[in-house]
Amino acid sequence: MKQVNRLADGGRIDRKRPLSFRFNGKTLQGFAGDTLASALLANGVDIVNRSFKYGRPRGIVAAGAEEPNAVVQLGSTEASQVPNVRATQQALYDGLVASSTNGWPSAERDLMGGVGKMLGRFMPPGFYYKTFMKPASMWMTWEKYIRKGAGLGRSPKERDPDSYDHLNQHCDVLIVGAGPAGLAAALAAGRSGVRVILVDEQEEMGGSLLDSREPLNGRDAARWVAETLAELAKLANVQLLPRTTATGRHDHNFVTLLERRTDHLGETAPARQARLRLHRVRVGRVVLASGAHERPLVYAGNDIPGNFVAGAISTYLHRYGVAPGQRLVLSTSNDRAYCTALDWLDAGREVVAIVDARDNPDGERVAQARARGIRIISGSAVIEAQGGSRVGRVRVARIDSAGFRVVDRVDSLECDTVASSGGYSPVIHLAVHTGARPVWRDDVPGFVAPQVDGVISAGAVTGALATVDALRDGAAAGRQAASETGGQPVEVALPEVANHRESAALALYQVPHDQPTSRAPKQFVDMQNDVTAASIEVAIREGFESIEHIKRYTVMGFGTDQGKLGNINGMAIAARCLGRSIPEVGTTVFRPNYTPVAFGAVVGRHCGGLFDPERHTALHQWHLDRGAEFEEVGQWKRPWYFPQGTETMEQAVARECRAVRNGVGILDASTLGKIDIQGPDARTFLERIYTNKWAKLGFGRVRYGLMCKDDGMVMDDGTTSCLGDNHFLMTTSTGGAAAVLEWLELWHQTEWPDLQVFFTSVTDHWATLSLSGPESRRLLGELCDIDLSREAFKFMDWREGTVAGVPARVFRISFTGELSYEINVQANYARHVWEALFERGEKYGLTPYGTETMHVLRAEKGFIIAGQDTDGSMTPEDLGMQWCVGYDKAFSWVGKRALSRADTRRKDRKQLVGLRPKDPRVILEEGAQIVLEPNHPIPVPMVGHVTSSYYSPSLDSGFALAVVKDGHQKMGHTVWLPMADGQIHEAEIVSTVFLDPKGERQNV
Repeated sequence: MKQVNRLADGGRIDRKRPLSFRFNGKTLQGFAGDTLASALLANGVDIVNRSFKYGRPRGIVAAGAEEPNAVVQLGSTEASQVPNVRATQQALYDGLVASSTNGWPSAERDLMGGVGKMLGRFMPPGFYYKTFMKPASMWMTWEKYIRKGAGLGRSPKERDPDSYDHLNQHCDVLIVGAGPAGLAAALAAGRSGVRVILVDEQEEMGGSLLDSREPLNGRDAARWVAETLAELAKLANVQLLPRTTATGRHDHNFVTLLERRTDHLGETAPARQARLRLHRVRVGRVVLASGAHERPLVYAGNDIPGNFVAGAISTYLHRYGVAPGQRLVLSTSNDRAYCTALDWLDAGREVVAIVDARDNPDGERVAQARARGIRIISGSAVIEAQGGSRVGRVRVARIDSAGFRVVDRVDSLECDTVASSGGYSPVIHLAVHTGARPVWRDDVPGFVAPQVDGVISAGAVTGALATVDALRDGAAAGRQAASETGGQPVEVALPEVANHRESAALALYQVPHDQPTSRAPKQFVDMQNDVTAASIEVAIREGFESIEHIKRYTVMGFGTDQGKLGNINGMAIAARCLGRSIPEVGTTVFRPNYTPVAFGAVVGRHCGGLFDPERHTALHQWHLDRGAEFEEVGQWKRPWYFPQGTETMEQAVARECRAVRNGVGILDASTLGKIDIQGPDARTFLERIYTNKWAKLGFGRVRYGLMCKDDGMVMDDGTTSCLGDNHFLMTTSTGGAAAVLEWLELWHQTEWPDLQVFFTSVTDHWATLSLSGPESRRLLGELCDIDLSREAFKFMDWREGTVAGVPARVFRISFTGELSYEINVQANYARHVWEALFERGEKYGLTPYGTETMHVLRAEKGFIIAGQDTDGSMTPEDLGMQWCVGYDKAFSWVGKRALSRADTRRKDRKQLVGLRPKDPRVILEEGAQIVLEPNHPIPVPMVGHVTSSYYSPSLDSGFALAVVKDGHQKMGHTVWLPMADGQIHEAEIVSTVFLDPKGERQNV
């Protein structure tokens, strides 16, 4: 396809390097140096997308990060798909494949567009909620089609082939934006000797100077840019980062930068190169030289392809050698936009007219336009653009902007391109990311950056739009930033540049129409989300007055562009309708990120094993050698079960359960969290953090404890052993170890700093070998010098001694309900002791068992697993564990007061119970919902759910633990569990203890 809009010469592209690319299945051509957007315009592509709500054709409207329409799907394979890439910021490369994110069967012929034409008037803000409320039974059907039509791009379904990385940096001065202000600041700060990072989001640095009509030192502005960058590149203390966006500024001048390292090279990154890099920078001073976005005017039909913001056209002409049309009408309220008409004329195209909303514009650029013979229609505006897939004409009328009305007859002008300019919005985002509020200035008119500690604003971001002012501002900001960070300020000789006389700009946002806003053709404020001026008026009529509420009701500013073009216009329309000023209405909250950041960049290298590293116990290799299957618990690889031959998991678990109940089994329990607690106030701390009493726990004794959050809900459980008067060893669940240690430190540091107590994680230091079963005493006795008799070593005691010649702590604790000993040895000796146990244990039938068997055994005894049988909403009483609560303790332990709340005392709380299926062959599904009336009409009230469910070889039946409303008072009741496949299982509520209710087996 011929590049019909490419100029014969000019631009910063390399015409000797043609590049082929595909868009929506068509092969097109551009040049090195193009963006995807400029290449599409060069090829005469008008429709790049369809709008979100109405399916209207949308064309490119801007040239940078503010572009709302040209967001595309990138990638030729499923793995390389990247959604919602701004075509205006995507460098063209050979072989690039892109498609529109909306439009079926194509963006040019979208069926939704017909629906939008017919029903658009009946789709105001909130229509989804109002239209699809009834009948409720139809919502699932509506939702299916609404979700199908929603969204922009699609996420890839295959693994990302690229890698990403992070880089932590420090600098004295970070300069955001490499336009005239940023380059001048970089010269001043760089020459002072401080460490400087200069970032700019564009493919090359220079900002507005790359498409400026103004000469610097009597030469093309780009020459000064090149010379300045060459000098900065030679300075060892200056780092230049093009293609890098400052995405967020956080507390203490911590700034995140996203560098696009290979997006300009190809679909995937070259070997051993990261596609994106996230720089995390600690900054002394930020010089904010981020410029301003030109605001379009809001008028009817302003979304038809062929409508541009004025400055974007100059960018495409100067930087890319593209004239996106033939006949231009410019609608403006300021002098600066006249440059676009002059640039258009210089490119050999026709300027039909400049329509200026001011009555008597008389600046230098106005005079230049008149001298070139351009027709200027003053006191007027384009009130409507007309056309289908491209602008064909505009309607122009004299307006009273203050009275918001058309005051004279309407004329029609034939054209194919409309440029509009309603002023400039400073890009203040980084200055207000930490909560500061922007400041309105009538002379800009727009919101400018407030004064913020650590941030110095310069150039257009302060409202200083003239190049001469931006250069002067930037140099001053660079000197100040250098001085405040220890540098020696130096003067910078700035280039000579003309200071043009300009007539005052007119604050114009929405152009009045000859019909009321609600009756006129749609006037778009947010093009990405199809938010119109009428939408904002509707929201206000329905009672929304806060700009935050208006934003959420209309979805203004919700898209990938975050309202960069439209939000100020939307606020101005809201202000007019509310009878307030724009600063009284205010802005919505600016939040990071400034532009979307890929998940890959957020993750960096922290994926797979680097995100979730595997933790192995000292016995891991032994388990591997014996064919263990593993499960992941809190990053640990724990043996799940040990299959023999062709055993299934069910068969292996049944065998392991029988071995423990009838002989002796051994579990690698090394992963249990272990926290060493020492200090003169250790016992006092335990009293406060646990629900039960610890004041009288003697040396050599062990106690089980429950730990609650401050809302009274069970957080974790475990045993704590007294190793000395001021020395304790706490055990936690495997998955909860880190959270418990953090919890202890939190309360110590923030609430009880006066207590002398110290916590040390010793989980990795000690290996824990858990012997369990009737033969465990006899087996351990063959290798141990400790008196294991029942009288000398009682249940919940611990003793020091040697096992297989290795110093050990042995704890008589049981998580299976059987006679059990937990042997703790230094981890390096674990395998020696483990193998010695197996050598002596062969005659006892010693059997290794895994976590699945452990779960069955503990559930038969009704022992809970925190996080499985609890979910953050269970109190000790809900679990039937009042025996573990010291209500009369002198100090109010964490969570005690919460247990006196009305909510925690109500009778219908879910409580832990046992479930025995009426059919013993049934294994209930974990998570299955429980009902009291299986034939109740839909929706059926749910009274609880299954938390743990297994088959028990000892019971020869399925059994489960569950939580049921008021379950403790429903013993013997029958409940039903409806399943997704239509089956309904019947079960009886029973005690949580299914085996050995008196605990005789563990006390032998």
